[in-house]
Amino acid sequence: MPELNFDNAFVRELPADPERKPNPRHVFGSCYSRVMPQPVPAPQLIAWSAEMAAELGLEAQDLQSPAWVETLAGNRLLPGMQPYAACYGGHQFGSWAGQLGDGRALSLGEIVNAQGRRWELQLKGAGLTPYSRTADGRAVLRSSLREFLCSEAMHHLGIPTTRALSLVLTGEPIVRDMFYDGHPEAEPGAITCRVAPSFIRFGNFEIFAARSEHDILRQLVDFTLRRDFPAMLGPDDELNDELLLAWFDEIARRTALMVAHWMRVGFVHGVMNTDNMSILGLTIDYGPYGWLEDFDPEWTPNTTDAATRRYCYGQQPRIAQWNLMCLAKALSALMQQPESLQQGLQTYADAYAEHALRMTTDKLGLATWQDGDEKLIETLFPLLQAAELDMTLFWRLLADQDSEQADASALQSASYNEQAFAAQHQALQQWLQDYLRRRHQDRRQLAEIRSQMHAASPKYVLRNYLAQQAIDQAAAGDYSEIDRLLQIMRKPYDEQPEHAEYAAKRPEWARDKAGCSMLSCSS
Repeated sequence: MPELNFDNAFVRELPADPERKPNPRHVFGSCYSRVMPQPVPAPQLIAWSAEMAAELGLEAQDLQSPAWVETLAGNRLLPGMQPYAACYGGHQFGSWAGQLGDGRALSLGEIVNAQGRRWELQLKGAGLTPYSRTADGRAVLRSSLREFLCSEAMHHLGIPTTRALSLVLTGEPIVRDMFYDGHPEAEPGAITCRVAPSFIRFGNFEIFAARSEHDILRQLVDFTLRRDFPAMLGPDDELNDELLLAWFDEIARRTALMVAHWMRVGFVHGVMNTDNMSILGLTIDYGPYGWLEDFDPEWTPNTTDAATRRYCYGQQPRIAQWNLMCLAKALSALMQQPESLQQGLQTYADAYAEHALRMTTDKLGLATWQDGDEKLIETLFPLLQAAELDMTLFWRLLADQDSEQADASALQSASYNEQAFAAQHQALQQWLQDYLRRRHQDRRQLAEIRSQMHAASPKYVLRNYLAQQAIDQAAAGDYSEIDRLLQIMRKPYDEQPEHAEYAAKRPEWARDKAGCSMLSCSS
């Protein structure tokens, strides 16, 4: 087994909770609590990411060794590991929720690989921590498998994200009320090992600002800059307004890029609370997520959000800016002129607009964006919704259209409602002709245009019904669908004709089936 270079800067440099018991409680004056993972009876490794393992300097046989399986299940620690759960707060659904923290996750340590890149290993579902509140710190196969697959799928889509190393069954049942309807059931327990350069969130800073623990807030900001943003610091730099402004601008730019990518592929996070916002601009905490199928800007995959749709697809850019405002408020406690942080919010808006424009230009297959092109999008989105067109399929079909006499009927296979499509056929026909006329102004070959459009619009995304099928099979002891989905999602922009059935629109049986449309936060 290769030796790993652990450099656990978070626990070495930041203040720890003096109490070491995992009992849920409020933790003050500390960035983390030392806590051990709780052993499980029968760990079984059922899936892993070969790419993530290689990044850590590991091979498949390493992960499959008894020592690593026990480690990935939380039953043992490797030399150098120093497990802990982080303390943070957050705004949930627009309201301050107070202390939250790693309630069912704990970090094992930080590895610096052979290339000098830092990767933090974190077990999700490894048992009770001081931040578990009334829960048990465990996770079920259903949610763990979804996080494992989606982390890797998003990476291969080119979207900033935390990663996943492994998925382990624990061999013990976990009782969950999936629908919050008073009918709890036992489900298979599981643990995901997720990996990121850092798991620090907006909420890590909010909790200390809210408690007026400004010395710790300053210490955490200084640490985060030195460890995670070293290029922004000179050897003698100290925290001041100028440095904080530059840092907040960088966070805003990274957040803008992440959200623009979400919108490009039709991804809906589902729980954009500030404690689920990465300081590095990574997609983090895969709960009730989903991809747009029949196009609806107000769609949310989260049953908890069904009434207000705060975190629906169309609201994501605005919510990200609101979350940045919460972070700015926390950081303002360290500034002489906190009002200058408004600049960072404008940085976000400008960066998002720039990324969204570039990505939309690519999705339309245009050489450059010209004045008047916005009318194409303003007209298209209502048509997509009215005709109930599948977002992913529509963009791939559009790339195949060339002649200005093209018939909109070529798009009908992407519709979930024949009558709705028929009602919009004439309007779609007019839009298609206007669009192709504009595209032909660029005088480029179809092959070049199609390549540009395919690179911006994936053929394969991890639709909820695909993930649910893998969950159902895994619960029955068949893990082959996990591997198959991993293989397909490694090349989401390629045609992969041998897997064409995975690019089909959602089947009718999955429209309202549990796990295939909306999901709860239950894990």
